[in-house]
Amino acid sequence: MALSEKHSRESLIPSFLYSSSSSTKTLALEKMLHTRPSGFTSNVNVEGASAGKGLVIPSPSEPSKKIELYSPSFYAACTFGGILSCGLTHMAVTPLDLVKCNMQIDPAKYKGISSGFGVLLKEQGAKGFFRGWVPTLLGYSAQGACKFGFYEFFKKYYSDLAGPEFSAKYKTLIYLAGSASAEVIADVALCPFEAVKVRVQTQPGFARGLSDGLPKFVKSEGALGLYKGIVPLWGRQIPYTMMKFASFETIVEMLYKYAIPRPKDQCSKSLQLGVSFAGGYVAGVFCAIVSHPADNLVSFLNNAKGATVGDAVKKIGLVGLFTRGLPLRIVMIGTLTGAQWGIYDAFKVFVGLPTTGGAPPPVAAATELAKV
Repeated sequence: MALSEKHSRESLIPSFLYSSSSSTKTLALEKMLHTRPSGFTSNVNVEGASAGKGLVIPSPSEPSKKIELYSPSFYAACTFGGILSCGLTHMAVTPLDLVKCNMQIDPAKYKGISSGFGVLLKEQGAKGFFRGWVPTLLGYSAQGACKFGFYEFFKKYYSDLAGPEFSAKYKTLIYLAGSASAEVIADVALCPFEAVKVRVQTQPGFARGLSDGLPKFVKSEGALGLYKGIVPLWGRQIPYTMMKFASFETIVEMLYKYAIPRPKDQCSKSLQLGVSFAGGYVAGVFCAIVSHPADNLVSFLNNAKGATVGDAVKKIGLVGLFTRGLPLRIVMIGTLTGAQWGIYDAFKVFVGLPTTGGAPPPVAAATELAKV
């Protein structure tokens, strides 16, 4: 019985392991090491392993895609992140934007934030709070695509022109130049949607939304009328975006340097995203203050047919340009900008890219890879 059990056990074990011949064992082991199952890869030196340096079990091959930083795939990912961050956030704050625009156009009727919401609710009902959400979503999605995608492009481009030494020394100028260049392009995409949005939001009965508002606007003002507000829009958005990106980069760098006790690459992704939101919110407050006079001009010009900048200044007043609707806009833009940076960097983390900020501007030598 014992012999039978012993024979049964041995039949389940490769014969070379219980063979008495050491040379047989060695040859068989060499054969096993050189025979690689399909679907497996190994970086192990098989000859070294058989020579007594240790046996390492090969791991399954794991082919993975990679996004090279500053490659076309990288810029495409940043562009899509910009669509999500700007389109969704601006659409979400449509009620605040609606009240703000009406306070700028008709301060006698919309005297404050709470009374403005009350007037809209009484006259248009709850649905009225989201009037103009379609041109808002489409317009700011287009703007966000250009804003973030081209910012990453121009930041790298200007850094390469300046070289490693000067791009590190004058990094704030790199951020300012990159963001300004990106916003010039982004506003060309935004302007037609912004013109229709303001008209829909500030003239009840003009149109229900983009589908009927755009043809009416073109019929009334002509196709070029869609770009009547491009110069004030640049005046509002370029300083806004320069402040948004440069202050964000600076604030994030300071947070990692002074407020967080370890380097960025040692922080968890959730902490990094928290830093992105906090830096974005503070940057948004600065943005609102810097760009508010031009925001009043854009609202006035898109609402009044044939009006000029001089007419707006005379009607609103110099002090009014800086103060009318400012508290509401600070709340709106601070929240908006913080959410935008949070969403943008969350998407970058999702596709395996690093979050924005906390490092010098990129230079041509950068070859870091990020896994998807």
